[in-house]
Amino acid sequence: MLPTLIISFREFLEVFLIIGVFFGISKKLKLRREKEILSASILGIIISFILPIITFALGDSARTIITEKNAELLEGYLMIFSGVFLGFVIFSLHKFFVRYRSSAIESTHQKLEKNIFDLSLFLTIVFFVVREGFEIALFTATTSLFSKFVENLLGLGLGFAISLLFGTLTYISYVKFPISRIYKLTEYLIVILGAAFLKNGIGELAEIYYNVHLSDIIPIKLNFLPEKSTLIGHMLKSIVGIEQNFSLAKLSIMVIYVALIYLTLLRVNKKNTNKAS
Repeated sequence: MLPTLIISFREFLEVFLIIGVFFGISKKLKLRREKEILSASILGIIISFILPIITFALGDSARTIITEKNAELLEGYLMIFSGVFLGFVIFSLHKFFVRYRSSAIESTHQKLEKNIFDLSLFLTIVFFVVREGFEIALFTATTSLFSKFVENLLGLGLGFAISLLFGTLTYISYVKFPISRIYKLTEYLIVILGAAFLKNGIGELAEIYYNVHLSDIIPIKLNFLPEKSTLIGHMLKSIVGIEQNFSLAKLSIMVIYVALIYLTLLRVNKKNTNKAS
């Protein structure tokens, strides 16, 4: 549930900030297009809910046809894939979408300034919102397999509600949130989540194929943590990667993962900066 909540919060927050930009333009220029913008946004939000829900339903169906014998093996591979996917693909795809969105918002802004609101502009706003729903569906395609349909649905709903609260308060200016810091925090959470998935996946496969327990390689006992059989203990292991039977081997996997992610991102950002200059 938590992976879905984190990802949906991040994407839906972008939705409400984009909608806020359009409302702000309409209000500032006295265009009185709030109804059209609202109707386009609502349509986009509905579609944005449908896309990940379909993904959750397909994932739930897939879990029911997996035999118990292969469940742990498949889970190990999926965790490793999810870790790599979250770390390398999400940010690269996200930056691609952001670059495309920036140019599209600029052209939309110009249309609104000319008081033009036609079908193409309506559909453009719908597309802006649906794009975030597509990202949620895409980015939770593997992580949602580790939770039940209802849990994923709850995570999606909570992510939407919290992002709506942040977006609304930001728009009406009662509270000014440091949006860049919020995105940075969710970025850290997603990277840690990816590291936890990778560590847990490698641990699962090492036990199945080689009967090697990573917790036995230079153990780091964290007895103050709840057991993994408890809800909090399971969440800590799945989301943050720490558990009672921790070890240097597990810590090393997570540290190497985080280092590779940020080294890759820094290299990409440096290339983009050089191209821009």
